[in-house]
Amino acid sequence: MPSSPKPRLLLLSAYDAGSHQRWREQLVASQPDFHWEVLALPPRFFRWRIRGNALTWLNEPALQTPADLIIATSMVDLASFRGFHPRFARTPCLLYMHENQFAYPDSGLQHASVEPQVVNLYSAIAADRVLFNSDWNRRSFLAGARNFLDKMPDGRPDGLIADLQHKSAVLPVPIEDRLFEPSARQLNTSCPHLLWNHRWEYDKAPDRLLLLLDALERMGQDFRLSVVGEQFRKSPEAFDQIQSRHGARILNWGYLQDRAAYDQLLGQANVVVSTALHDFQGLSVLEAMASGCVALAPDRLAYPEYVPGAQRYASYENDPKAEAQDAADTLLRMLATSPKSEAPEFWRLSELKKQYREEIRSLLNHDGN
Repeated sequence: MPSSPKPRLLLLSAYDAGSHQRWREQLVASQPDFHWEVLALPPRFFRWRIRGNALTWLNEPALQTPADLIIATSMVDLASFRGFHPRFARTPCLLYMHENQFAYPDSGLQHASVEPQVVNLYSAIAADRVLFNSDWNRRSFLAGARNFLDKMPDGRPDGLIADLQHKSAVLPVPIEDRLFEPSARQLNTSCPHLLWNHRWEYDKAPDRLLLLLDALERMGQDFRLSVVGEQFRKSPEAFDQIQSRHGARILNWGYLQDRAAYDQLLGQANVVVSTALHDFQGLSVLEAMASGCVALAPDRLAYPEYVPGAQRYASYENDPKAEAQDAADTLLRMLATSPKSEAPEFWRLSELKKQYREEIRSLLNHDGN
């Protein structure tokens, strides 16, 4: 007898930025038991994209064919999407939350609007299952949604937060197995190679990196530095100051286009540094840890989920100078004790892909009636 056709999965990525693209490509490649139909929109015009993606897909030909399961990213307006396409009204939906709009730090430059938060909330309500890439992401979303509902003057639905909590779980973006290479390199305690590998934007707090580097110099601690990551037309001024004050220590600067060159850098650095005010999972830190780096990160966000306590410095979100000094003190204690790198084994693709498959199979067997 002929084998049964593969279940048809519709994957929607409404703002296909780097981490979203990487996740969806990895998901498709790691789950060959399913037939994938992918719709992805370019990562630009954020406020239009997050509110208008359902309109953009209104007459999409690929949506004329039924699907067995919909998987949507957190930027997708899933409630409008299901309303615009009645054929998908009973199709089980999985919402994957790379981030949530309730927990983004305010740069002071955005237009005040609750629309992105409303899209996240309505999409979570419309989904049958909601997966978050970290427990911090999940907790901050539920807290933000609760605070949002508390502001409603009347008509607040009973039990909504409990329902969202019940149908949600944590399933991280996996780290490729190839990065988990045994490392024989020792931590250079006299002149460590520090790696800062994040997007060059305000929420990654490069100003706090500058304060940390200045503190290390004042304390007489030598170091070498690589500052890499995705760049944009306009970057915070702190990068110019880092280059001006610490240029003689810089080994790598700017975005590395070649993935092999970046992986090589991960295998050479000693300490991966985060100063972030916003990081819902911290892929760049996890990748570096898998490659043999020890981490230096603030005691906030998702970092307590995988960075050892001795490698986390105190979080002073309202006092950058105090935080930078504690980060410098923490690094010096680390250099005195030479901690071993701890690979985040739980985040391996070969392990997590099994959990993704189980989530998909469970929803495919879901009775939507």
